[in-house]
Amino acid sequence: MCAEKLDKNQTIDLRKKHIGPSCKIFFSDDPIKIVRARGQYMYDEKGQRYLDCINNVAHVGHCHPDVVKAGAQQMELLNTNSRFLHDNLVLYAQKLQATLPEELSVFYFVNSGSEANDLALRLARQYSASKDIITLDNAYHGHVTSLIEISPYKFHHLSDPAPSPFVHVASSPDVYRGKYRRDHPDPATAYADEVRDIIEQVQNKGGKIAAFIAESLQSCGGQVIPPAGYFQQVAQHVRKAGGLFIADEVQVGFGRVGTHFWGFQLQGDDFVPDIVTMGKPIGNGHPMSCVVTSRKVAQAFMSSGMEYFNTFGGNPVSCAIGLAVLDVIVKEDLQTKALQVGEYLTSLLEAQKEKHPLIGDVRGRGLFVGVELVKDRLKLTPATAEAQEVIYHLKEKHVLLSADGPHRNVLKFKPPMCFSTDDVDFVVDKIDGILTEIEVATGMKTAGILNGENTVNKIQVLPISHHQSELAHSQGFKTS
Repeated sequence: MCAEKLDKNQTIDLRKKHIGPSCKIFFSDDPIKIVRARGQYMYDEKGQRYLDCINNVAHVGHCHPDVVKAGAQQMELLNTNSRFLHDNLVLYAQKLQATLPEELSVFYFVNSGSEANDLALRLARQYSASKDIITLDNAYHGHVTSLIEISPYKFHHLSDPAPSPFVHVASSPDVYRGKYRRDHPDPATAYADEVRDIIEQVQNKGGKIAAFIAESLQSCGGQVIPPAGYFQQVAQHVRKAGGLFIADEVQVGFGRVGTHFWGFQLQGDDFVPDIVTMGKPIGNGHPMSCVVTSRKVAQAFMSSGMEYFNTFGGNPVSCAIGLAVLDVIVKEDLQTKALQVGEYLTSLLEAQKEKHPLIGDVRGRGLFVGVELVKDRLKLTPATAEAQEVIYHLKEKHVLLSADGPHRNVLKFKPPMCFSTDDVDFVVDKIDGILTEIEVATGMKTAGILNGENTVNKIQVLPISHHQSELAHSQGFKTS
């Protein structure tokens, strides 16, 4: 517990004084001061409850009593490093392995998704004896230097956005906005062929690919779901060139996609990555993460002669918490709940798409869902400002949601897994009202919808009346 309670303005002032200015805060114009949380709800200093639609870190729910109890009980007994024998480490590895293909059986426990992905690169580079990495456009894999280099989501914003000579960027396999879309006869092959061409270009220059890395479903890139078969074909090209396939499950693992425990399994039972990284949900907010790979890759890593040690990775408390998270997922059948509640959420959002011309696309799996807002469904003009308006006004209605993607126009749902159908009804109702207000304020109407027809692409912008303009300004919307 904090020894001294500060009012909100004092907290803001001290943050400005002592916390780095690049450490951004949600809703910076009027930030929320969160003091406690439980399940899918967060509470501010005044006791106001907010529905949390974005915290995939609190995977089984904020402050889940089973997870809290497991950590506290182990902390009372022992917490030390993994150089001492302890049952929690091996029992957790055994239980986690049971969720994975049998080839993936060797674990390295670390402390964050960034640390896991950095270690995955080390494993791949040692195995292949090369440095070159293929990553996807708009990808984000972490904040350390090695990962900023392979995260176009980040390095595109640098003063010198050119990637490292060892980093090669393939197109995001986005079938809504990308190079090859849903009307393409085989987008999976088309996107995979681009990776093949990159490999050939590297080889023609005397280089060699160490790894291809991809989030199993791109999160910061805009909730992108790769077409089925894409990963298999990419893996074939990469392995033929002597490299490895790294699946980043930091955002989407542990049953979130509903039909499967891991996001990469959406590609089919015949696809097994060479390395899988995980973080965020693994400890329900406790700082832990993991890299899992095959015995062959692990042996190659050991052959470097360098011992691998991590002071906090795999400590008894972290492993006790990890075990508790796995137990809760099973006990409360959260993977099934993610599937059922996620399908309900998607169905309601699809109905909103029929109603609101601003909604260009609804996509997702389980409780990983994106809603892409556009000004024009034919040109796919990003509705960036409108997406920010939605997020801001949802906050006023005590709903926490975020917008991301390369144009910041994709509403991102990735809530705690205890999210309910009642929560879905609540948030979708709020989104419906806000989109209606925006469309009234901007004069955006859909001829097909007004006429009772399903011709939602025919958007016509009508002039804004004086009354509508006044209404828009009074509600904080821009009409120009």
